[in-house]
Parts: sequence; structure tokens; C-alpha cells
Amino acid sequence: MTTRRRFVHAGAQTRRADLIAATLDLIAEGGPQAATVRAIATRAGVTPGLIRHYFATKEDLIAAAHQHLMSGLTEASAERLEDLPDDPLARLSVFLANAVSPPVTDPRTVALWAASMQLVPRDAKMRAVHRETYLEFRDLLQRMITEALAHSGQPVEQAQTLAIAGNALLDGLWIEAGALPDAFTPDQLKSIAINAFSRLLKLELPEV
Repeated sequence: MTTRRRFVHAGAQTRRADLIAATLDLIAEGGPQAATVRAIATRAGVTPGLIRHYFATKEDLIAAAHQHLMSGLTEASAERLEDLPDDPLARLSVFLANAVSPPVTDPRTVALWAASMQLVPRDAKMRAVHRETYLEFRDLLQRMITEALAHSGQPVEQAQTLAIAGNALLDGLWIEAGALPDAFTPDQLKSIAINAFSRLLKLELPEV
């Protein structure tokens, strides 16, 4: 049975967040095809017409939901970095550990990503969001790799190539951790990620 939130008056930012949350819930439960305007409105406790006030089309709403999901993963991966000492190697290790640990590896999150990715090849808005959020994460990783290499006296010219390779490595661990959450321990995934990056970058990254 579909759950309907009780209608309450809310500000624009709160209402947009509610619509995005409802959209993600429906995609998680039944794929993108389950996120109809009527179903989203019912789940969010609003009228279908109100959705048009915040998003011109359903496709705009789904793209916004995907952006919210993926940007949230980047933010979660970067959590606590500002609290660390100014040590680029330690900061990179913590970033890698975060990227392969909950909440980033939550099975629902990985399932949402997989469901949304089927729209990327045929939807220009989703493709643009995918590119934007991919580059958001990759550029952050590249910056951290550059800082770690420079700190260790290593050349930085290949930092972007290393970030592309490293991002692919993290993606693989992330997908498997979300798809098979009982197959790995959190410490195992952290160790794999950090050791793999140590070999990739030819640096000695500290364990977390």
C-alpha cells in the first residue's frame, strides 16, 4: 500500500527536499518507472499540480533526485577531512576509507544508482547530471592525489589519469559492497582501497 505523507505547509526548500525524497523512495522500491507524477505527489503528500511549481517536468525532478543522491555520496566521502591534521597522505586515506564504508556503501544507495543509470544513455538531463557529479568526485580525488604526490616529492603530471583509474577502482569496491553487504567487512574494504591506492600512486598511505 502506498504511504502518503500528511500535507503540511512548508517552505520552498523543504518542499523540494520532500519531493526529491519521495522520488528516491519510489525509484528504490520499483525503479524509475515507479516514479510517476501521481505516485510522487501521493508519497510527498501534495497535489500533482504542486510538483510543477518546483520542477518543470518529471524528468527535471528525477535528475534533481539523482544529483542529490550522488553529491551526497561525495560529501559523505569527504566527511571529517577538515578535522584532520595537514597531512595529505592521511587525508587521502580517510577519504578512501569513507568512500568504501557506510553510509556510502548502503545497499539502497547502490540500488538507486543502478536504477538511475539506465536513464543516462537516453535522457540528456540525466547524462548532464551524471557527468557533473562524476567530475565533482573525480576532481576532488584528483586534487587529493596531487597534494599527496607533491607532499611526497613525486611528479604530479599524471594526477588526472591516476584519479580516473582510482575512481574506477573505488566504483568497483562500492558496487560490490552495496550489492553483497555481507561478503566484506568494513575494515577489509578500507584496507583493500588504501593498499590498492598505495600501489597505484607508489606511496605509503597510512591505514585508517
